[in-house]
Amino acid sequence: MSDLPFTGERFIPGLKGEIWMEHWHRYHFAARWAAGMRVLDVACGEGYGSALLARTATHVTGVDVSEAAIAHAQGAYADRGNLEFVRASCTALPLADASVDVAITFETIEHIAGQDEFLDELARVLKPGGVLVLSCPNKLEYSDKRNYQNEFHVKEMYRDELAQMVSARFPESLWYGQRPTFFSVIAPEAGAEAGQVIETDDREPSVHESRLSAPLYFLVTASRSREALQRVPAAVSVLSDRDDWMYQDYGSVIRAVRAGAERNAVLERQLAEKAAQPERGGGWRWLRKLLK
Repeated sequence: MSDLPFTGERFIPGLKGEIWMEHWHRYHFAARWAAGMRVLDVACGEGYGSALLARTATHVTGVDVSEAAIAHAQGAYADRGNLEFVRASCTALPLADASVDVAITFETIEHIAGQDEFLDELARVLKPGGVLVLSCPNKLEYSDKRNYQNEFHVKEMYRDELAQMVSARFPESLWYGQRPTFFSVIAPEAGAEAGQVIETDDREPSVHESRLSAPLYFLVTASRSREALQRVPAAVSVLSDRDDWMYQDYGSVIRAVRAGAERNAVLERQLAEKAAQPERGGGWRWLRKLLK
């Protein structure tokens, strides 16, 4: 676990669960654009993502407004010669015009009031043929439908709002969606031309696998004719439940387990306090009352 405190919003390696999967997946996804490029990682936080990108990029500059985060990153990843960390605001990036090939910024724009100024800065530092890789919450799904308010967010956006802001600076775009959930994944053992399989952990977060390491089932396509099999190229196939019932059920179980653990902690504390008190009459009546 990092020595940086977990604020409830900024991800740090060592955390587990949904937040782990979301953040690592975004950087692995972005790594395809970063290979061999000069890269800017805005709101780099602890530095784990910048370090991952630096494994294949020519150079990576991680920028964050937090002095503590930058100090940590500079120490934790000091062995990477093509990686630097600089403290700066995302609306005043410390880079020259048209100086980077790829600008990456994940879950940043919703945290600031100067969203137009931020995108203007990204457009300024990117080369004319540079690529921006940006993520932010979908307000409709993230907040509205869940009746949820994130105290760290200044202004979330709907898709049309974000599209308008991005297209004003970058007329070409391809959109992707990300949703943490439970999937059934069918991945080829070799020859996939579409999609990628990533299996990773905090010990070696940059490892990409060409196939699932421990499939529970085998699926085989076979023929006497190679041409017949090649009519359908190998690809990664993912099936998800539109109603997300497995994910919802998992969430309910986790909440129940946490609530039970909290109640047990309260009971143990009360028992300890009771045991420390001078003996009084009443036998075990106080314990039966406590456990009701």
